[in-house]
Amino acid sequence: MPDKTASQTKSSGHDYAALSLAAHEAWRGKIEVISRAPVANAQDLALAYTPGVAEACLAIHRDPSRSFQLTRRHNLVLVVTDGSAVLGLGNIGPEAAMPVMEGKCALFKAFGDVDAFPLCLESQDVDTIVETIRQIAPSFGGINLEDISAPRCFEIERRLIELLDIPVFHDDQHGTAIVTLAGLYNALRVTGKELQEVRIVINGAGAAAIATANLLLEAGAGDLILCDRSGILHSERSTGMNDAKLDIAGRSNPRGLTGDLALAMRQADVLIGVSAPGVVSREMVASMAQDAIVFACANPVPEIYPDEALAAGAAVVATGRSDFPNQINNVLAFPGVFRGALDVRAREINPTMRLAAARAIADLCSADELTPRSIIPAAFDPRVRDAVATAVAAAARETGVALL
Repeated sequence: MPDKTASQTKSSGHDYAALSLAAHEAWRGKIEVISRAPVANAQDLALAYTPGVAEACLAIHRDPSRSFQLTRRHNLVLVVTDGSAVLGLGNIGPEAAMPVMEGKCALFKAFGDVDAFPLCLESQDVDTIVETIRQIAPSFGGINLEDISAPRCFEIERRLIELLDIPVFHDDQHGTAIVTLAGLYNALRVTGKELQEVRIVINGAGAAAIATANLLLEAGAGDLILCDRSGILHSERSTGMNDAKLDIAGRSNPRGLTGDLALAMRQADVLIGVSAPGVVSREMVASMAQDAIVFACANPVPEIYPDEALAAGAAVVATGRSDFPNQINNVLAFPGVFRGALDVRAREINPTMRLAAARAIADLCSADELTPRSIIPAAFDPRVRDAVATAVAAAARETGVALL
């Protein structure tokens, strides 16, 4: 496997490591607080603060739901992490996670017109994280969990969904799953295959992989296998398993395969990699079915580079990188998902809403536009936000979780 790790931060002649560090030093933070209320004179002050603000306080005291009308809560999302799984950097802690959380807030505003606030927690204890978020939830209209390692992230999300009446969304899980499914819908259209009939292998069994598997099963996938570093997940396996892996193992691998990734990929139609650099060889891709689809989404170095996968016979290849065609980019999902959920004051973001988001993204590519090198809209496609938001809002109403 060629050593291409230099491409991690360099593309088209740019050294993004140096450029980004210099930009961060100049920015001194990617977000700031700007007042929506004028405070230029005594009249302004009396309305925005004392004595006039008391009336808004009393109205909310009488009816707490009025906080969505009388404060910014209706459009404010908490972006929260414990710093345990930051990008591909791992457990680097809360302070080091802050640039990513600020960046996520900037993306929320730019792509969804959603205000977002970063919070980096010192604790990695599940109980502490859940209780901290529960305590401050009345200030927010939604919770976006970010860069929290598996399997704790599953428990944190599950408990918060049970406790709160606002949307809780772990983007590393569900944003990835939504955009992956959207891309797969269109890759299957390009290759003339059906989701219900293809053999799918997901390499990786962390947060993104398990959420993707769950959404694919919700969408109708039949033959789906997950692999981790210990091999194929199956119900009888004991090595390297946890509750989340045991659960998905019981609902996947219908042929009961055991063995390694190479065995799982033989005659598979689809490989979705959310795992580690360079773990897929040309020979493994060559063993797949005709017109194979390869999503090699490990970042910044994919499981296999597109040129190698194509040379081995893949018909459609996607990655998580912006410098190759078909980028699986979460920014296509989470801004519009929250935009739609906030617009109807949804109590949660359920599987039906996630499926609707994936279909909305996929449907933006017409039959005339689809090619092996163009299966998903670009991150800056101006149609994406409204298409996703509209679909998510409609699904929230259809499933009875919308309050507006």
